[in-house]
Amino acid sequence: MIDLAQLRREPDVVKAALARRGVTSSTMDEIIALDARHRVLLHDAEGLRAEVKELSRQVGEARRAKDAEVADALTLESRTLGDKEREASDATEVVARELNERLLMIPNLPAPEVPDGLDENDNVELRRWWVGMDAGVALPTYAEHQRVAHWEIGVQLGILDLESGAKIAGSMFPLFRAGGARLLRALGFFALDRHMADYEEIRPPSFALTETMMSTGHLPKSADDMYAIERDGLWAIPTAEVPLTSIHRGEILDEAKLPIRLTAQTACFRREAGAAGRDTRGLLRVHEFDKVELFAYCTPEQADAAHADILSRAEGLLQSLGLTYRVLNLCCGDLGTSSARTLDLEVFSPGVDRWLEVSSVSWFRDFQARRANVRYRTSDGSTALVHTVNGSALAWARIWAALVETYRQADGSILLPDVLAPYLGGETRITSRPS
Repeated sequence: MIDLAQLRREPDVVKAALARRGVTSSTMDEIIALDARHRVLLHDAEGLRAEVKELSRQVGEARRAKDAEVADALTLESRTLGDKEREASDATEVVARELNERLLMIPNLPAPEVPDGLDENDNVELRRWWVGMDAGVALPTYAEHQRVAHWEIGVQLGILDLESGAKIAGSMFPLFRAGGARLLRALGFFALDRHMADYEEIRPPSFALTETMMSTGHLPKSADDMYAIERDGLWAIPTAEVPLTSIHRGEILDEAKLPIRLTAQTACFRREAGAAGRDTRGLLRVHEFDKVELFAYCTPEQADAAHADILSRAEGLLQSLGLTYRVLNLCCGDLGTSSARTLDLEVFSPGVDRWLEVSSVSWFRDFQARRANVRYRTSDGSTALVHTVNGSALAWARIWAALVETYRQADGSILLPDVLAPYLGGETRITSRPS
């Protein structure tokens, strides 16, 4: 949630920043007017409350003085004012609720480094990496046997069974078999081992309360893209970012302990409601996938370093896996609701001849912390909202696809990178699964 105090203090600055994200000036003017009305109503209600309290004190004095006539008159006046105070409080609450609902739909202010633009076509490529680039090797070329889509390879080797997944749960719920399942498991262990020295490993619940989903900004704006379990008031998490952000919800942290770094691998659930009909083949867009998330609570001064560390770790994993990738600076029109700045990592997958997003590394300023009410106590005893940073390191469905396509051999087998050998019992070649 944006800083209402900043909106009051610098309305033109906030409106100009949000205009880059498509929020109209009139929308913000309506919110400013609601805020002004709420403050007037709140002032009036508090004034009436103070009068009622004073009358109650006077009634007590009259009772003690055994002046029943004055006490009764003051009691009647107090009741009348009490009714007015309740009406004023109710009116204040109605406006406060409307103001909060409007604010919950307003995105974060974009950082100055975020380029202008309407959608993904306006994202700015910052750099690329491929094996051998330091030695001046040109962009990699791919043989015909690598130009086969992963869903075809999966069927040939018996390691990806989309039909069974659809039979069990419906389309876009993949089922991995044999070497394909082991590869997925190996990737998670590989990444977690890389992070465990500096990030505390967490295994959070796969479901979250509405309040938890609200804290990250996934609700209410993205409700249509989430899986709801209405009977129990729960939501299937779309990313481990959701539970990690709320671990310290409502708490005041010790500044000396910041940054607090956490990592988790979880299943992630997304309805992909806004992408109906697009990228439905194979693993390009699925409803459930595993992902390792990196997350940090930090001070504003620590945010840049925390963001850079997560990005570096995600890139390091891709380099260790030998996958060609590029880094994109997302434009204003492609930023997530809560993000102030996001850098995406996309790997090149030769079988589908496409760049596939496998990580988003985002800085949220205090946008999420304001929703979750996570603060820290400074050395002078005051409190301030933390900043939150998170990123994927990495999302495995598309990494799985890129690995299977990139490392397919001429004989149809897959020869995986040696870094995965310790997690595959030393065997890095995937061949046909015995029938």
